[in-house]
Amino acid sequence: MSLDLNTLLQDWPHESGSIKVRKILGLDGREKLQLRIDLGVLQMEMSGRPDGQRPHNCESLLVYHQRRAARAASRGDDYELSSDDLNELQHEGIQYYHRYLSLFQINDFTGVIRDTQRNLDLFSFVADHAEREELVWSFQQFRPYVVMMNTRAKASILLADGKFAAAIREIEEGRDGIREFFEASPFPELMQKSSELAFLEEWLEEVRAKRPLSKLEIMQREMELAIASESYERAAELRDAIRLLQARESGV
Repeated sequence: MSLDLNTLLQDWPHESGSIKVRKILGLDGREKLQLRIDLGVLQMEMSGRPDGQRPHNCESLLVYHQRRAARAASRGDDYELSSDDLNELQHEGIQYYHRYLSLFQINDFTGVIRDTQRNLDLFSFVADHAEREELVWSFQQFRPYVVMMNTRAKASILLADGKFAAAIREIEEGRDGIREFFEASPFPELMQKSSELAFLEEWLEEVRAKRPLSKLEIMQREMELAIASESYERAAELRDAIRLLQARESGV
């Protein structure tokens, strides 16, 4: 059988500026994720480590080092990551980046949440176990982007369910988390140039504008109109109805 990939690549051409992703059924009977890039195709497992490997018989290198660090802590010892460890962990993190980016394209937001949280855990682990600040920053510099993608996935699920208020809170939480990160970082001035913050701010305004009014908000607006038109009897009825609804919602 020919190993030439040209037929495969010609049937699924790369398009500059677009991200093309598809699911396929592997020879092992499990679904795989494929990402088309300019020079070929990346194929990833849908769960576990994207390349399907189990380093040191663990799900990932991160899990392996987390277990070693836990054992060291139980003995009262420090656990320090070497430069080689960090290089390997960074390479592994890039695998998860490719997968969550691909999952986002096919609206698999649950998978995006899983993989972005995994890389956020990686950044925190490195911050706890890398000695040099510049090595920590080589991972942490990507935190705003990963937080943004995590937030987009969580809020997208809520919006699909029509839960606008919860989605707004999720976006606000992601935005505030990025702000707090920059404020505590060695480079707080980068906040002003953050494309991740700019995106979440813009998206927040769009979601707020599209959010349908709740029953309580509709009644409050009706009461304001009644007062403005001097329909005080109707305004009083609406005021009492609003108080009753607020009491029910608060469980009083």
